[in-house]
Amino acid sequence: MRVHVADHPLITHKLTVLRDVNTPSPVFRALVEELMTLLAYEGTRGVRVEPVDIVTPVAPTTGVRIAEPKPLIVPILRAGLGMLDGMVKLLPSAEVGFLGMARNEETLEPTTYAERLPDDLSDRQCFVLDPMLATGGSLTAAIEFLLVRGATDVTAICILAAPEGLKAVEQALRGREVSIVLGAVDERLNEHGYIVPGLGDAGDRLYGTV
Repeated sequence: MRVHVADHPLITHKLTVLRDVNTPSPVFRALVEELMTLLAYEGTRGVRVEPVDIVTPVAPTTGVRIAEPKPLIVPILRAGLGMLDGMVKLLPSAEVGFLGMARNEETLEPTTYAERLPDDLSDRQCFVLDPMLATGGSLTAAIEFLLVRGATDVTAICILAAPEGLKAVEQALRGREVSIVLGAVDERLNEHGYIVPGLGDAGDRLYGTV
């Protein structure tokens, strides 16, 4: 498992505002989209391309375009939806699938309640969007869901992670080729499974349902 923390002043600045309890939902949503574009830039460094011949106003040349089959973006509902627009702006030719997952607040285990994905993900580059990598349960379940369908190239993009969650994902995936791109790694999880200092419940803060 490869982990990349995108240590950039703009990301840290936007994260600081995002963490602030006084940041209202509209600003929170806008910041998540902006952060996602920055993180997506890091997460798509290995996106597959193929050569293409074009003609500029001056001369013929050879460039590249996104290769077939198109990448698949998979936000984990519901909080992952807040990251989708930022990703699609950077990778508009990608296709979008959905995974609905919820965490049992007593057991901290994830359950899948909805999915809309191609049956065969062989040779597809998949990008999983999940704002918070806390216990690692939901992200692990989502990645395993994609691997079972044949995916061999999976990158997860998260705004924040806890060390415990990263360790849990690494242990569960047992050395499989998966990349995780993060805005920051925080201190720890608290007794309720929330990231500290974190930013609270991303879904609630995105959609104003606190």
